Amino acid sequence: MKKNQILSVGLMLFAVQTTWAQINVPNIKEADVSRIIKTLSADDMKGRSALKPEDIGKAADFISTAFKNAGLKHFGDLKTYRQSFDLTQTKFIGGKLMINSSEVDPENYVLSSTQKEIKWTVLPKVETVGKDDNFLAKFQGYLQSDNDLIIVVDPSQSASFKRVKSFLGRGSRGIGSNKSSSKLFILGNEEVKSIDASFTNSISTVPLFNVVGVLPGKSKPNEYVVFSGHYDHLGIIKAVNQDSIANGADDDASGTTAVIELAKYFAQKKDNERTIIFVAFTAEEIGGYGSQYFSKQLNPDEVVAMFNIEMIGKESKFGKNNAFITGYERSDFGKILQKNLEGTDFKFYPDPYPKQNLFFRSDNATLARLGVPAHTISSDQIDTDKLYHSVDDEFETMDIGNITEIIKAIAMSATSIVEGKATPSRVTGVE
Repeated sequence: MKKNQILSVGLMLFAVQTTWAQINVPNIKEADVSRIIKTLSADDMKGRSALKPEDIGKAADFISTAFKNAGLKHFGDLKTYRQSFDLTQTKFIGGKLMINSSEVDPENYVLSSTQKEIKWTVLPKVETVGKDDNFLAKFQGYLQSDNDLIIVVDPSQSASFKRVKSFLGRGSRGIGSNKSSSKLFILGNEEVKSIDASFTNSISTVPLFNVVGVLPGKSKPNEYVVFSGHYDHLGIIKAVNQDSIANGADDDASGTTAVIELAKYFAQKKDNERTIIFVAFTAEEIGGYGSQYFSKQLNPDEVVAMFNIEMIGKESKFGKNNAFITGYERSDFGKILQKNLEGTDFKFYPDPYPKQNLFFRSDNATLARLGVPAHTISSDQIDTDKLYHSVDDEFETMDIGNITEIIKAIAMSATSIVEGKATPSRVTGVE
Protein backbone atom coordinates (compact mmCIF):
# COMPACT_ATOMS: atom_id res chain seq x y z
CA MET A 1 0.00 0.00 0.00
CA LYS A 2 1.32 3.42 -0.91
CA LYS A 3 2.17 5.95 1.76
CA ASN A 4 -0.66 8.33 0.83
CA GLN A 5 -3.13 5.42 0.87
CA ILE A 6 -1.98 4.42 4.36
CA LEU A 7 -2.40 8.02 5.49
CA SER A 8 -5.88 8.15 3.97
CA VAL A 9 -6.97 4.94 5.74
CA GLY A 10 -5.51 6.23 9.01
CA LEU A 11 -7.47 9.46 8.72
CA MET A 12 -10.65 7.48 8.01
CA LEU A 13 -10.11 5.33 11.10
CA PHE A 14 -9.49 8.44 13.18
CA ALA A 15 -12.71 9.96 11.88
CA VAL A 16 -14.64 6.79 12.78
CA GLN A 17 -13.15 6.76 16.29
CA THR A 18 -13.93 10.44 16.75
CA THR A 19 -17.53 9.96 15.62
CA TRP A 20 -17.93 6.97 17.97
CA ALA A 21 -16.67 9.04 20.90
CA GLN A 22 -18.98 11.93 20.10
CA ILE A 23 -22.06 9.68 19.88
CA ASN A 24 -21.34 8.25 23.33
CA VAL A 25 -20.43 11.52 25.04
CA PRO A 26 -23.20 12.71 27.41
CA ASN A 27 -25.06 15.87 26.46
CA ILE A 28 -23.20 18.08 28.92
CA LYS A 29 -22.38 21.49 27.47
CA GLU A 30 -19.70 24.04 28.28
CA ALA A 31 -22.25 26.87 28.21
CA ASP A 32 -24.27 25.27 31.01
CA VAL A 33 -21.17 24.45 33.03
CA SER A 34 -19.95 28.03 32.66
CA ARG A 35 -23.30 29.52 33.71
CA ILE A 36 -23.58 27.39 36.86
CA ILE A 37 -20.06 27.83 38.15
CA LYS A 38 -20.15 31.55 37.38
CA THR A 39 -23.35 31.92 39.40
CA LEU A 40 -22.09 29.93 42.39
CA SER A 41 -18.78 31.80 42.56
CA ALA A 42 -20.20 35.29 42.00
CA ASP A 43 -19.48 38.05 44.51
CA ASP A 44 -23.14 38.23 45.58
CA MET A 45 -22.77 34.74 47.10
CA LYS A 46 -20.23 36.33 49.50
CA GLY A 47 -18.00 33.25 49.56
CA ARG A 48 -20.78 30.83 50.66
CA SER A 49 -19.79 30.54 54.33
CA ALA A 50 -21.69 27.73 56.03
CA LEU A 51 -21.85 29.85 59.18
CA LYS A 52 -23.71 32.64 57.35
CA PRO A 53 -27.15 31.13 56.51
CA GLU A 54 -28.31 34.27 54.74
CA ASP A 55 -25.33 34.14 52.35
CA ILE A 56 -25.01 30.41 51.66
CA GLY A 57 -28.80 30.24 51.46
CA LYS A 58 -28.63 31.96 48.06
CA ALA A 59 -26.48 29.13 46.75
CA ALA A 60 -28.78 26.54 48.35
CA ASP A 61 -31.79 28.08 46.60
CA PHE A 62 -29.98 28.05 43.27
CA ILE A 63 -29.03 24.37 43.63
CA SER A 64 -32.57 23.49 44.80
CA THR A 65 -34.03 25.10 41.69
CA ALA A 66 -31.61 23.13 39.50
CA PHE A 67 -32.65 19.88 41.21
CA LYS A 68 -36.32 20.76 40.77
CA ASN A 69 -35.83 21.55 37.08
CA ALA A 70 -34.09 18.20 36.65
CA GLY A 71 -37.15 16.47 38.13
CA LEU A 72 -35.47 15.07 41.24
CA LYS A 73 -37.51 13.87 44.23
CA HIS A 74 -36.99 15.00 47.79
CA PHE A 75 -34.84 12.84 50.07
CA GLY A 76 -36.68 10.57 52.50
CA ASP A 77 -39.52 12.37 54.29
CA LEU A 78 -38.25 15.86 53.50
CA LYS A 79 -40.66 18.36 51.94
CA THR A 80 -37.85 20.43 50.46
CA TYR A 81 -34.43 19.88 48.90
CA ARG A 82 -32.81 21.37 51.99
CA GLN A 83 -31.65 18.85 54.58
CA SER A 84 -31.49 21.02 57.70
CA PHE A 85 -29.70 20.41 61.00
CA ASP A 86 -28.07 22.41 63.75
CA LEU A 87 -24.37 22.83 64.36
CA THR A 88 -23.50 23.32 68.01
CA GLN A 89 -20.51 25.57 68.59
CA THR A 90 -18.56 25.77 71.81
CA LYS A 91 -15.74 28.02 72.92
CA PHE A 92 -13.40 26.92 75.70
CA ILE A 93 -13.56 29.40 78.58
CA GLY A 94 -11.31 27.73 81.13
CA GLY A 95 -10.69 24.79 83.40
CA LYS A 96 -8.22 22.59 85.19
CA LEU A 97 -6.76 19.20 84.26
CA MET A 98 -5.09 16.82 86.67
CA ILE A 99 -3.55 13.61 85.28
CA ASN A 100 -2.14 11.09 87.75
CA SER A 101 -2.54 13.77 90.46
CA SER A 102 -0.34 16.27 88.58
CA GLU A 103 -1.68 19.41 86.89
CA VAL A 104 -1.20 19.54 83.11
CA ASP A 105 0.03 22.73 81.47
CA PRO A 106 -2.83 24.19 79.32
CA GLU A 107 -0.36 24.43 76.43
CA ASN A 108 -0.22 20.63 76.37
CA TYR A 109 -3.90 19.84 76.02
CA VAL A 110 -6.92 20.90 73.99
CA LEU A 111 -10.58 20.00 74.40
CA SER A 112 -13.22 19.28 71.76
CA SER A 113 -16.65 19.25 73.34
CA THR A 114 -20.15 20.62 72.86
CA GLN A 115 -21.04 20.44 76.54
CA LYS A 116 -21.24 23.57 78.70
CA GLU A 117 -19.83 21.95 81.84
CA ILE A 118 -17.54 18.91 81.94
CA LYS A 119 -16.33 17.11 85.06
CA TRP A 120 -14.34 13.91 84.80
CA THR A 121 -13.16 11.91 87.78
CA VAL A 122 -13.55 8.53 86.10
CA LEU A 123 -11.33 7.78 83.12
CA PRO A 124 -13.07 7.58 79.75
CA LYS A 125 -11.56 5.43 77.01
CA VAL A 126 -7.91 6.27 76.35
CA GLU A 127 -6.38 6.19 72.84
CA THR A 128 -2.74 6.76 71.97
CA VAL A 129 -1.07 8.32 68.95
CA GLY A 130 2.44 6.94 68.61
CA LYS A 131 5.43 8.47 66.91
CA ASP A 132 4.84 6.40 63.75
CA ASP A 133 1.08 7.09 63.52
CA ASN A 134 -0.48 9.55 61.09
CA PHE A 135 -2.14 11.79 63.66
CA LEU A 136 -3.78 14.16 61.18
CA ALA A 137 -5.30 11.27 59.24
CA LYS A 138 -6.79 9.82 62.44
CA PHE A 139 -7.91 13.15 63.86
CA GLN A 140 -11.33 13.37 62.16
CA GLY A 141 -12.06 9.79 63.12
CA TYR A 142 -11.57 10.68 66.78
CA LEU A 143 -13.85 13.70 66.47
CA GLN A 144 -16.61 11.65 64.86
CA SER A 145 -16.64 9.04 67.64
CA ASP A 146 -19.77 9.03 69.80
CA ASN A 147 -17.68 8.16 72.89
CA ASP A 148 -15.83 10.35 75.34
CA LEU A 149 -12.13 9.94 74.59
CA ILE A 150 -8.72 10.90 75.89
CA ILE A 151 -6.15 10.87 73.11
CA VAL A 152 -2.54 10.86 74.30
CA VAL A 153 -0.27 12.20 71.56
CA ASP A 154 3.41 11.32 71.53
CA PRO A 155 5.68 14.40 71.95
CA SER A 156 7.31 13.62 68.60
CA GLN A 157 3.98 14.68 67.05
CA SER A 158 4.19 18.16 68.58
CA ALA A 159 3.97 19.97 65.23
CA SER A 160 0.74 18.18 64.31
CA PHE A 161 -0.56 18.65 67.84
CA LYS A 162 -0.04 22.42 67.54
CA ARG A 163 -2.07 22.42 64.32
CA VAL A 164 -4.89 20.52 66.01
CA LYS A 165 -4.75 22.79 69.06
CA SER A 166 -4.91 25.87 66.85
CA PHE A 167 -7.86 24.44 64.91
CA LEU A 168 -9.83 23.42 68.00
CA GLY A 169 -8.86 26.63 69.78
CA ARG A 170 -11.17 28.53 67.44
CA GLY A 171 -14.05 26.62 69.02
CA SER A 172 -15.38 23.07 69.00
CA ARG A 173 -18.31 22.00 66.90
CA GLY A 174 -20.60 18.99 66.81
CA ILE A 175 -23.86 17.61 65.44
CA GLY A 176 -26.27 14.88 66.42
CA SER A 177 -25.05 12.39 68.99
CA ASN A 178 -21.66 14.09 69.09
CA LYS A 179 -23.30 16.73 71.31
CA SER A 180 -22.94 14.38 74.27
CA SER A 181 -19.32 13.36 73.71
CA SER A 182 -16.02 15.08 74.48
CA LYS A 183 -12.50 14.54 73.21
CA LEU A 184 -9.42 15.58 75.17
CA PHE A 185 -6.09 15.64 73.31
CA ILE A 186 -3.00 15.57 75.56
CA LEU A 187 0.58 15.96 74.38
CA GLY A 188 2.75 13.54 76.37
CA ASN A 189 3.79 9.94 76.77
CA GLU A 190 2.79 9.23 80.35
CA GLU A 191 0.31 6.42 80.92
CA VAL A 192 -2.99 7.92 82.08
CA LYS A 193 -4.10 6.15 85.25
CA SER A 194 -6.34 8.76 86.86
CA ILE A 195 -8.03 12.03 85.97
CA ASP A 196 -9.63 14.98 87.72
CA ALA A 197 -10.86 17.50 85.17
CA SER A 198 -13.30 20.38 85.08
CA PHE A 199 -13.92 22.51 82.00
CA THR A 200 -16.35 25.28 81.04
CA ASN A 201 -17.51 26.21 77.53
CA SER A 202 -19.81 28.80 76.01
CA ILE A 203 -22.51 27.33 73.73
CA SER A 204 -24.25 28.57 70.57
CA THR A 205 -26.00 26.94 67.59
CA VAL A 206 -26.04 27.70 63.87
CA PRO A 207 -28.61 26.30 61.37
CA LEU A 208 -26.98 24.42 58.48
CA PHE A 209 -28.41 22.72 55.40
CA ASN A 210 -27.27 20.28 52.73
CA VAL A 211 -29.12 20.28 49.42
CA VAL A 212 -30.27 16.78 48.42
CA GLY A 213 -32.21 15.40 45.45
CA VAL A 214 -33.11 11.81 44.54
CA LEU A 215 -33.61 9.88 41.31
CA PRO A 216 -35.39 6.65 42.36
CA GLY A 217 -34.01 3.39 40.99
CA LYS A 218 -36.13 1.13 38.84
CA SER A 219 -35.27 -2.45 39.86
CA LYS A 220 -32.89 -1.79 42.78
CA PRO A 221 -34.40 1.17 44.64
CA ASN A 222 -32.73 0.26 47.94
CA GLU A 223 -29.23 0.31 46.50
CA TYR A 224 -27.80 3.82 46.43
CA VAL A 225 -25.20 5.63 44.34
CA VAL A 226 -24.19 9.05 45.65
CA PHE A 227 -22.84 11.97 43.61
CA SER A 228 -21.63 14.79 45.82
CA GLY A 229 -19.63 17.97 46.15
CA HIS A 230 -19.53 20.66 48.83
CA TYR A 231 -21.05 24.03 48.04
CA ASP A 232 -19.70 25.98 51.00
CA HIS A 233 -16.45 27.94 51.03
CA LEU A 234 -14.63 30.36 53.35
CA GLY A 235 -16.89 33.40 53.07
CA ILE A 236 -15.29 36.77 53.81
CA ILE A 237 -11.59 36.57 54.70
CA LYS A 238 -8.63 38.92 55.10
CA ALA A 239 -8.56 41.37 52.18
CA VAL A 240 -5.94 41.14 49.47
CA ASN A 241 -5.80 44.12 47.08
CA GLN A 242 -9.14 45.27 48.53
CA ASP A 243 -10.80 41.92 47.73
CA SER A 244 -12.05 39.97 50.75
CA ILE A 245 -14.50 37.51 49.12
CA ALA A 246 -13.22 33.93 48.91
CA ASN A 247 -15.34 33.02 45.88
CA GLY A 248 -14.39 29.33 45.83
CA ALA A 249 -14.81 28.79 42.10
CA ASP A 250 -12.65 25.68 42.04
CA ASP A 251 -13.23 24.85 45.71
CA ASP A 252 -15.86 23.64 45.25
CA ALA A 253 -18.24 25.40 42.92
CA SER A 254 -16.64 23.25 40.22
CA GLY A 255 -17.64 20.03 41.99
CA THR A 256 -21.12 21.34 42.78
CA THR A 257 -21.54 22.24 39.13
CA ALA A 258 -20.66 18.66 38.26
CA VAL A 259 -23.33 17.35 40.65
CA ILE A 260 -25.98 19.58 39.07
CA GLU A 261 -25.02 18.58 35.52
CA LEU A 262 -24.93 14.88 36.44
CA ALA A 263 -28.37 15.17 38.03
CA LYS A 264 -29.75 16.65 34.83
CA TYR A 265 -27.97 14.05 32.70
CA PHE A 266 -29.13 10.96 34.58
CA ALA A 267 -32.66 12.32 34.96
CA GLN A 268 -32.87 12.66 31.18
CA LYS A 269 -31.26 9.27 30.58
CA LYS A 270 -33.84 7.43 32.74
CA ASP A 271 -32.00 4.11 32.89
CA ASN A 272 -30.76 4.02 36.48
CA GLU A 273 -31.66 0.71 38.07
CA ARG A 274 -30.18 1.88 41.36
CA THR A 275 -31.37 4.96 43.23
CA ILE A 276 -29.09 7.96 42.72
CA ILE A 277 -28.70 10.59 45.42
CA PHE A 278 -27.30 13.97 44.42
CA VAL A 279 -26.08 16.05 47.34
CA ALA A 280 -24.37 19.40 47.77
CA PHE A 281 -22.77 19.36 51.21
CA THR A 282 -22.42 22.28 53.55
CA ALA A 283 -19.70 22.86 56.16
CA GLU A 284 -16.95 20.84 54.50
CA GLU A 285 -14.54 23.69 55.07
CA ILE A 286 -15.13 23.75 58.83
CA GLY A 287 -15.01 20.02 59.57
CA GLY A 288 -17.17 18.06 57.12
CA TYR A 289 -20.34 18.38 59.19
CA GLY A 290 -22.70 18.28 56.21
CA SER A 291 -21.43 14.89 55.06
CA GLN A 292 -21.36 13.63 58.65
CA TYR A 293 -25.03 14.46 59.13
CA PHE A 294 -26.00 13.08 55.72
CA SER A 295 -24.16 9.81 56.36
CA LYS A 296 -26.10 9.24 59.56
CA GLN A 297 -29.36 9.24 57.56
CA LEU A 298 -28.26 6.25 55.47
CA ASN A 299 -27.56 2.58 56.02
CA PRO A 300 -23.96 2.35 54.76
CA ASP A 301 -24.52 -1.26 53.71
CA GLU A 302 -27.02 -0.01 51.14
CA VAL A 303 -24.67 2.57 49.61
CA VAL A 304 -22.97 0.97 46.63
CA ALA A 305 -20.64 3.84 45.71
CA MET A 306 -19.97 7.51 46.30
CA PHE A 307 -18.57 9.84 43.62
CA ASN A 308 -17.37 12.87 45.56
CA ILE A 309 -16.19 15.63 43.24
CA GLU A 310 -13.75 18.21 44.54
CA MET A 311 -11.82 20.89 42.62
CA ILE A 312 -11.91 19.94 38.93
CA GLY A 313 -11.49 23.50 37.65
CA LYS A 314 -7.97 23.23 36.33
CA GLU A 315 -5.81 20.79 34.41
CA SER A 316 -4.14 18.06 36.47
CA LYS A 317 -0.41 17.35 36.66
CA PHE A 318 -0.97 14.60 34.07
CA GLY A 319 -2.33 17.02 31.45
CA LYS A 320 -5.77 17.09 29.84
CA ASN A 321 -8.36 14.30 29.65
CA ASN A 322 -7.69 12.90 33.09
CA ALA A 323 -8.35 13.24 36.80
CA PHE A 324 -7.24 11.38 39.89
CA ILE A 325 -9.12 9.33 42.46
CA THR A 326 -8.24 9.45 46.15
CA GLY A 327 -7.89 6.10 47.90
CA TYR A 328 -7.62 4.41 44.50
CA GLU A 329 -5.93 1.35 45.98
CA ARG A 330 -8.59 0.82 48.67
CA SER A 331 -11.27 -0.62 46.34
CA ASP A 332 -11.78 -1.47 42.67
CA PHE A 333 -13.93 1.65 42.17
CA GLY A 334 -11.31 3.27 39.92
CA LYS A 335 -10.84 0.16 37.81
CA ILE A 336 -14.58 -0.06 37.15
CA LEU A 337 -14.67 3.58 36.11
CA GLN A 338 -11.74 3.13 33.77
CA LYS A 339 -13.30 0.03 32.17
CA ASN A 340 -16.40 2.05 31.33
CA LEU A 341 -14.16 4.56 29.55
CA GLU A 342 -12.61 2.06 27.14
CA GLY A 343 -12.35 3.56 23.68
CA THR A 344 -11.78 7.07 25.00
CA ASP A 345 -8.59 8.95 25.80
CA PHE A 346 -9.68 9.82 29.31
CA LYS A 347 -7.83 8.24 32.22
CA PHE A 348 -8.32 8.14 35.97
CA TYR A 349 -5.06 8.06 37.91
CA PRO A 350 -4.37 7.11 41.53
CA ASP A 351 -3.94 10.08 43.87
CA PRO A 352 -0.47 11.54 43.15
CA TYR A 353 -0.38 13.40 46.49
CA PRO A 354 -0.49 10.69 49.20
CA LYS A 355 1.27 12.93 51.73
CA GLN A 356 -1.63 15.39 51.53
CA ASN A 357 -4.07 12.82 53.03
CA LEU A 358 -6.71 13.90 50.50
CA PHE A 359 -8.71 10.71 50.98
CA PHE A 360 -9.47 11.84 54.53
CA ARG A 361 -9.83 15.56 53.82
CA SER A 362 -13.07 15.65 51.86
CA ASP A 363 -16.68 14.57 52.22
CA ASN A 364 -16.07 10.99 51.10
CA ALA A 365 -14.25 10.21 54.35
CA THR A 366 -17.27 9.66 56.61
CA LEU A 367 -18.85 6.98 54.42
CA ALA A 368 -15.45 5.52 53.55
CA ARG A 369 -14.81 4.91 57.25
CA LEU A 370 -18.02 2.85 57.23
CA GLY A 371 -16.73 0.68 54.39
CA VAL A 372 -18.47 2.40 51.49
CA PRO A 373 -16.37 2.68 48.30
CA ALA A 374 -16.49 6.45 48.66
CA HIS A 375 -13.80 8.27 46.72
CA THR A 376 -13.04 11.84 45.69
CA ILE A 377 -12.38 12.74 42.07
CA SER A 378 -10.17 15.79 41.50
CA SER A 379 -7.71 17.38 39.12
CA ASP A 380 -6.23 20.01 41.44
CA GLN A 381 -2.46 20.32 41.71
CA ILE A 382 -2.80 20.78 45.44
CA ASP A 383 0.92 20.89 46.12
CA THR A 384 1.42 23.99 43.95
CA ASP A 385 -2.04 25.57 43.80
CA LYS A 386 -1.52 29.19 44.89
CA LEU A 387 -5.20 30.04 44.48
CA TYR A 388 -6.38 27.44 47.01
CA HIS A 389 -8.25 29.07 49.93
CA SER A 390 -7.58 32.55 48.62
CA VAL A 391 -9.61 35.47 47.27
CA ASP A 392 -8.20 34.68 43.82
CA ASP A 393 -10.08 31.38 43.39
CA GLU A 394 -12.45 33.05 40.94
CA PHE A 395 -14.43 32.12 37.84
CA GLU A 396 -11.89 33.71 35.51
CA THR A 397 -9.26 31.15 36.60
CA MET A 398 -11.41 28.17 35.63
CA ASP A 399 -10.78 25.96 32.62
CA ILE A 400 -14.40 25.38 31.60
CA GLY A 401 -13.40 22.89 28.93
CA ASN A 402 -11.50 20.83 31.48
CA ILE A 403 -14.43 20.84 33.90
CA THR A 404 -16.85 19.81 31.16
CA GLU A 405 -14.71 16.90 30.00
CA ILE A 406 -14.28 15.58 33.52
CA ILE A 407 -18.03 15.74 34.13
CA LYS A 408 -18.62 13.83 30.90
CA ALA A 409 -16.04 11.25 31.93
CA ILE A 410 -17.67 10.80 35.34
CA ALA A 411 -21.07 10.34 33.70
CA MET A 412 -19.75 7.71 31.30
CA SER A 413 -17.59 5.95 33.87
CA ALA A 414 -20.51 5.57 36.29
CA THR A 415 -22.70 3.78 33.74
CA SER A 416 -22.33 0.17 34.88
CA ILE A 417 -22.63 1.13 38.57
CA VAL A 418 -25.78 3.21 38.05
CA GLU A 419 -27.29 0.50 35.85
CA GLY A 420 -26.69 -2.10 38.56
CA LYS A 421 -24.28 -4.18 36.47
CA ALA A 422 -21.13 -3.47 38.53
CA THR A 423 -20.61 -3.18 42.27
CA PRO A 424 -17.33 -1.79 43.61
CA SER A 425 -15.60 -3.71 46.38
CA ARG A 426 -15.88 -2.27 49.88
CA VAL A 427 -13.16 0.09 51.03
CA THR A 428 -10.38 -1.56 53.04
CA GLY A 429 -7.66 -0.31 55.33
CA VAL A 430 -9.68 2.54 56.83
CA GLU A 431 -9.90 3.00 60.58
